Amino acid sequence: MACRSMRRVLQHNPIQVTLFHGHGIGPEIAQSVKQVFRAAEVPIEWEEHFAGDKVDPRTKSFVTWECLESIRRNGVCLKGPMYIPAGQRYGSLETNLQKELGLYANVETYNSLYNYKTHKHGDFNVVKIKEVSQAGEVLDNDFITQKNKRLAEYAFRYAKEHCRDKVSAVSHIIFENNKDVKFLESCREVAEMYPEIEYEELVRLECHKKLYRNPGDMDVLVLPICYDNLALSLTSDPLSLTPSLTIGKGGVALAEVLHDPVPFMAGENLANPTALLLSAIMMLRHLKLNDKADQIRNAVMKTITEGKYRTADLGGTSTTTDITEAICNQFEAGSGQISTINGFRNTIQNNVNLYLLERQRLLSHPHALPLYLSAMLM
Repeated sequence: MACRSMRRVLQHNPIQVTLFHGHGIGPEIAQSVKQVFRAAEVPIEWEEHFAGDKVDPRTKSFVTWECLESIRRNGVCLKGPMYIPAGQRYGSLETNLQKELGLYANVETYNSLYNYKTHKHGDFNVVKIKEVSQAGEVLDNDFITQKNKRLAEYAFRYAKEHCRDKVSAVSHIIFENNKDVKFLESCREVAEMYPEIEYEELVRLECHKKLYRNPGDMDVLVLPICYDNLALSLTSDPLSLTPSLTIGKGGVALAEVLHDPVPFMAGENLANPTALLLSAIMMLRHLKLNDKADQIRNAVMKTITEGKYRTADLGGTSTTTDITEAICNQFEAGSGQISTINGFRNTIQNNVNLYLLERQRLLSHPHALPLYLSAMLM
């Protein structure tokens, strides 16, 4: 009953989400996400913005003031791929977003896919949580400790909320007075607060070997920003399959893609929208819309693993429109399946009702018992 009430509330009061279309193929894959969300009836209302064309004098960057205010107001944003025009002299778009929104933890997920070869050593489902550094930070010892603890707390909280069993803290070779020492100290302190979650510490080289040889043994990785390329050894996935979500102060969430805007492909209807869709799914989980997240993810994964509709980066010839419509058709197929199940249930219920009426009629007959027994034996 509570779930039904919540659905009714969301239908009348949809969640406001900021949408940056981005550059290059950004508008096309953003449109794909909007179409899939409509088909899945996700209770979201998009507040759309176009950023990055000109320098905004109010922010002295390619991030407009309206964009920043929209994210601050809504608390969540889906961002397409963006680039910095050649010759720009202001801070990059990413740096300004990190600074203005107080972003501190980036989450990336890496998964094996059935019927699509991503790794030669079996199945895996790994989450990488890394530090996001902001330009101009004063890195004194107290501030570093505070940042490390905040990152570790988020990693363990994420593991608990997503039913993960293990958190691995990744560091470099340990020397005295090394920043990694402080990082590991913070992780150990937080780990004591989560006894139900296994905790281990890995040197970077050891982690690389485990990711390559047996990634199925890895779960949640937490690491400083200097190891940004750690998970690149994990899979041969194109970045068009890798989602990302960055968390900031006050619970601000920025879902985005890792791949480039690919400007030469813009307008050609050839882009793969999967990464932005998967990032949008992470955004839905952040918003606690887990049912919708599961529904869309199942549709996306089924479309990819069936192999009928794949874009060029996955070895196919499908267009952006093809794969978007194929994903949307999964919802219709699911609805049809549900309708079939409901029809089957109705048929059973009708048969039960007929049986009860016949039983009542037989029992009201003068020779009820013999007739009832004979009917049961038929």
